[in-house]
Amino acid sequence: MYCSNCGRKLEDQARFCSDCGTPRATAPPPPDSIYERPPLSRIRNGKIGGVCGGVARYFDIDVTLVRIVWLLAAIFPPVPGIVAYIVCWVVMPEDPPPAAESSKAASVTA
Repeated sequence: MYCSNCGRKLEDQARFCSDCGTPRATAPPPPDSIYERPPLSRIRNGKIGGVCGGVARYFDIDVTLVRIVWLLAAIFPPVPGIVAYIVCWVVMPEDPPPAAESSKAASVTA
């Protein structure tokens, strides 16, 4: 499924677009499925480092809400919020490249 606002591909279990924050049309989950939390990783093509998008995807909340909370944490008091963002940026792995990009890169280098 793709986001109706920005056109990015959405994960099957995502309720919000991790890039623009648009809510996805709700569909009831299958009765026998077990919810698996996605790994905590930074999204590609994020606003700054992709940290807020990755945290929003991990906790399944709106990315705009995460950005606002992180901004408030960076302002009041400034040092812990900024340090936490930098630490998350360094520690959190980035999402792997999509399969289409990796196959293009392999064909270009060959």
